[in-house]
Amino acid sequence: MKKVLGALAGLALCAAASTASAQVKGVYWATSGTFGPFPITGLIPTVPKEKQRDVTIPVSMWIIDSPKGLIVFDTGNNIAITGGNCKNYWAAGNCDFLKPNQTKETTIDGWLKKVGYTTDQVKVVVTSHSHLDHIGNIEMFPKAIHVIQKKELYQGWFPEKFQGRTSPGSFVMADIDNAREFNYLELNGDYDLFGDGSVTILSTPGHTLGHQSLKVKLAGGKTLVLSQDAIWMQENLDGYPAGLNYSVMDYTNSVNRLKFIRDLEGADIMMAHDQDQWAKGGDRWYR
Repeated sequence: MKKVLGALAGLALCAAASTASAQVKGVYWATSGTFGPFPITGLIPTVPKEKQRDVTIPVSMWIIDSPKGLIVFDTGNNIAITGGNCKNYWAAGNCDFLKPNQTKETTIDGWLKKVGYTTDQVKVVVTSHSHLDHIGNIEMFPKAIHVIQKKELYQGWFPEKFQGRTSPGSFVMADIDNAREFNYLELNGDYDLFGDGSVTILSTPGHTLGHQSLKVKLAGGKTLVLSQDAIWMQENLDGYPAGLNYSVMDYTNSVNRLKFIRDLEGADIMMAHDQDQWAKGGDRWYR
């Protein structure tokens, strides 16, 4: 009997150790500078007059410290727009409206350096979608495994006409033209990144054909949903759709999906471009 109890205790300890190791050590919220100020209706035209305001928004990127390897979720605006050089790289209209403010310290390699890493230490780069402010610096990570929905990889090279095919536009060919031979994990839906539930890719189309979000389980017990452009800001959660979507129906379904994960799993939704949420919780580790 003692042997049986001992074996059971050993199994319990192994299970506990396995569960502990299947959690992420920490998630750092960074931003590729800011966009703005500009009227919120430039992004969310459905916001009613009494709720309209000017916004200066973060361009969220995430550094994820996992026992199975360092992850970067989105690489932000290309370093080429830093220091007032926007119109030499992006379309003038995007520069004039978005008013990007990015420094060397707020590019993804700058943030990695700040928290004690280098680009070469990144094992996995997950890209939410191939718009200019999310895929901008993937060429900094030639050694990484790049995780993207297959549809979205194609979007980067040949966007749907609705999204605009002129480059530079929302898609900038120069962001990815030297990344053709990278090591891509091309997805078609959800994916458990390490097979242990600690980091899960969530298919959240609507903003683009192959948009994806991330669910991360922290060692401290909290679950974070990193929505990226599935949910820009609080107004989207309040029912006002974002203004740039491939499909409003798919977009709405994706927003609802993330809301249900929040409500059923007790997760926190971390939005891509919400100035108030960034002011309260940006530039810090979540553990």
